[in-house]
Amino acid sequence: MAASGLAMAMAGAMLIFLPDEIAKLLAIASDGALPVFLQLLGALYLAYGMLNWVAKANPMGGIYGRPIGLANMAHFTIGALVLARYAVSNTALPSVVATTIYIVFALLFAAVVFGPPPFAKTP
Repeated sequence: MAASGLAMAMAGAMLIFLPDEIAKLLAIASDGALPVFLQLLGALYLAYGMLNWVAKANPMGGIYGRPIGLANMAHFTIGALVLARYAVSNTALPSVVATTIYIVFALLFAAVVFGPPPFAKTP
């Protein structure tokens, strides 16, 4: 939770404060509404990062932690699939690194969601 929270918060802060530079890095024309959409995406990432950071000490089982784990799993699984599809045609290092990060977080959150509760007693 802490690692995903930090990663998402850092990505969000960069998107909020450096939308034009990120668009240039991605070789996208940063005219029109694109900077605004990148900043809104940054707000989403920053808010998600804050949620994960605050929830890092809570157990992921039960009625409070499971929705957070499920939402994270959905985000990272869908993101991993989208990035993997892109990385197949664009094998540049940033796309491969982003895909790898998303796959790792997707697998970890799947283990949290579908695995045993962290404090479950085994018979």
